[in-house]
Amino acid sequence: MNTIKPSKFGVLLMNLGSPDSPSIPDVRRYLREFLMDRRVIDKAWPLRFLLVNGLILRTRPQESAHAYSSIWTSEGSPLVTTSKKVKTLLQAELDCPVELCMRYQNPPPIEALRAINEQGVTDVFLIPLFPHYAMSSFESAVERVREVIKEFPQMTLRVMPPYYNHPDYIDSLVKSAQPYLEKEHDLLLFSFHGIPERHLRQSDTTGSHCLRQPNCCESPSAAHSTCYRHQCFETMRLFAEKAALPRQKFAFSFQSRLGREPWLKPYTDLEIPRFAKEGKKRLLVICPAFVSDCLETIEEIGMRAKESFIEAGGTSLTLIPCMNEHPRWIQALTTFVGDARKT
Repeated sequence: MNTIKPSKFGVLLMNLGSPDSPSIPDVRRYLREFLMDRRVIDKAWPLRFLLVNGLILRTRPQESAHAYSSIWTSEGSPLVTTSKKVKTLLQAELDCPVELCMRYQNPPPIEALRAINEQGVTDVFLIPLFPHYAMSSFESAVERVREVIKEFPQMTLRVMPPYYNHPDYIDSLVKSAQPYLEKEHDLLLFSFHGIPERHLRQSDTTGSHCLRQPNCCESPSAAHSTCYRHQCFETMRLFAEKAALPRQKFAFSFQSRLGREPWLKPYTDLEIPRFAKEGKKRLLVICPAFVSDCLETIEEIGMRAKESFIEAGGTSLTLIPCMNEHPRWIQALTTFVGDARKT
C-alpha cells in the first residue's frame, strides 16, 4: 500500500538584487541581466538587445558604479545585506525553512530552491519583497520562480499576493516612519518607484480602464488587482489615515525614470526642487515601494535629491529609511506566513 508523504512547508523571500560589487564589470553584468528582462524593457528581443548593449551599457555602468560606490558598505550591498538579515530574523520566528534569493544576480533562485529542496520542502510559499504589483518587479519575480521551480517537480508554489493594502504592511510602514513624522516638517513626500505608462496599460486586465478612464485609480475596477498606480495611491491613503496626516501635509511622486517616453507622473526629480521654491523648507521623503534601502533610496533620494532640494532653497530633506529589519515588519512577514499555513 502506497503512503502519501505529507507536504513540508517552506518560505522563499525574493528581492530585486544588486551587483556583486560596485566595480564597473559587476555593475555592467547586473544591468545587462536586469535590463534584458522583457518585463523591464518590453521590446522585441532584437530591439531590446540593441538598446541595452548598443546604447545603455555604453555609459550607464560607469555612472551606476560611481553611485553604488557611494552607498556600498563593508558588508556589501545594502539591499542584499538587509535582505539576508530579514531572512535570519524571520527564520528565528518560524519552525519551517526560510531561504532568500534575488531576481537578478546573487543569490539566484535556483540556489535557494535547491537549498529548500534539500530540507525536504515540497510546499513553497513565495513572498516577493515588492508590496505593489508591477510587471517589472512583482510579476517578473513570480514568473522567474515559476520557471525555475520546474526543475523540482515534487514542489508546489504558492505566492503571497501584493500586500500594498494589508493592515500589517501599513502598520509596519507607519511604525517604522513614526519617529521621523514626529519631527517638525512642512511636507511628507511619498516617492514611489516609477514605471512607464505603457506598463500600466499592458497590465490592465480589462484592456480599457487604466489611464483610459477619468479618475481611473479612484473608480472601482477589476484592473486594480494589477494596477501599480492604484495600489500606490491606496498605500498612501491608508498610511495617511493610519498616521492621521492632514491632506495638505503630504504629496506623491514617482522616481527613477529611464529614457524619454512618458512614465508615471509627477516626477520626483522635478517635484522636489519645486517644493523648495514654493517655501516648503523641511521635507520628509518616504519610499513605500521599497522594503529595503537600496541605491534608489539612499543615493537617489538621500543624496542627489537632497542636494537638489537644498540648491533650490530648501533647508532640510530627510529620507525616512525603509522598513528594513524593523521588528514590526518581521512580525508582519510572520503573519503572512502564518496565514498561508492555515490554507
